[in-house]
Amino acid sequence: MRVIIVGAGEVGTNIAESLAPDHDVVVVDRDGDRIESITYSLDVLALEGDGTSLETLEEAGIASADLVIASTDGDETNIVVCGAAKAIGDPFTIARVKKADLLRTWERSEEAFGVDFMVCTDLETARTIVAIAGLPGARDVDSFAGGLVRMAEFDVHAESPIAGETVSEADRYDSLTFAAIIREDDVIVPRGETTIESGDAVVVIGSGESIRAFAGTLSTTATLENAEEVVIVGGSEIGYQAARLFGEAGIEPRLIERDRARARDLAERLPGSLVLESDATDIDFLVREHVGEADIVIAALESNERNLLVSLLAKRIGVERTLGVVGSSEYAELFETVGMDVAVNPRLVTAEEITRFTRERRTENVAMLEHDRAEVLEIEIESDSFFDGNRVQDVMARLPEGVVVGAVTRDGSLITPRGETVLKAGDHVVVFVDTAVLDEVTATL
Repeated sequence: MRVIIVGAGEVGTNIAESLAPDHDVVVVDRDGDRIESITYSLDVLALEGDGTSLETLEEAGIASADLVIASTDGDETNIVVCGAAKAIGDPFTIARVKKADLLRTWERSEEAFGVDFMVCTDLETARTIVAIAGLPGARDVDSFAGGLVRMAEFDVHAESPIAGETVSEADRYDSLTFAAIIREDDVIVPRGETTIESGDAVVVIGSGESIRAFAGTLSTTATLENAEEVVIVGGSEIGYQAARLFGEAGIEPRLIERDRARARDLAERLPGSLVLESDATDIDFLVREHVGEADIVIAALESNERNLLVSLLAKRIGVERTLGVVGSSEYAELFETVGMDVAVNPRLVTAEEITRFTRERRTENVAMLEHDRAEVLEIEIESDSFFDGNRVQDVMARLPEGVVVGAVTRDGSLITPRGETVLKAGDHVVVFVDTAVLDEVTATL
């Protein structure tokens, strides 16, 4: 495809980096320094200009573009870009927005604003927070095959019961597959004799019950089903959306917001939640309100530094698990190193969701891991596929290293794949793929 990406910030750059190996990518931005940087770092055509301008879009090749992605920091700008693209071409358009109201308006009117697909940064971030919070110790979570299959990534610490065990020893569940071990910069396809080391991240695929049971062996933190107390600090749009989604899951969190007018508004919009007006960086307040007894604290303030401070204070008073919103990917790893359990970056969440959508046009579902170092794909086996009628071990023999068949669903039932499992047309297969062999694998599929 010919893809035009308007906006060379963190979102646009990540999308461009992900799509460039497979597509003809053009990146447009007003900032000359960004354009110069992306010119030297990625194999794309970078143009300095205004993406809302017809002249700029024509220079970028809008007449032959298949896909336009508007990913600037301005909601209105992104909508105008999509409208302008539709005015002079017929590409599929994707707009990134922050305001959930715009998403709701778009959802109620087919192809409103000239946008074919819209991603709301704040809502996607809140969804990510709730999904990760639902599994103790999880760094990433996704669902496949209509929820029959789940994928999760966990860190392995020195005190973890599986640290030092082989995969065979750690695999104590009937419907769980160890899909990968991520060790520093390496993605390892595990064998039975592979030893799991402290500092590794493990990716597992299986039933929701097995994933939850496995998570329970790694962490004593309560799951959402068992959580008695969730505290959200910050009544930002992300904080509000997270509280709303927790409420839909049957958990009514406490939400702390220091601005009186905002706190009153949130209390009206979240009738099942307790909204407290206070400064959550005041440790005396946290102690007085027994925040230390919470199962999880989510820092959703507008400031990276304040979210880190809230996380550290929560840890200090006894909270077992903290999640924080971190606006820069450069800070995310640092913040996790100094005490925040999981740092969620809205820009990366948005980039991954948009990239996922472009991938889903050739597969049933996609999840990206470690900022696109690996992918988990869901495919439906067609009658002319070499998967049909073959055993898993025969299929694996024809695929490159870096691939694991993690789960199979057939007629609404989950099958844990073994070497002798015979695959059939109509099966949904969930496959882990190292990005290094992704092109070869997708060509084969």
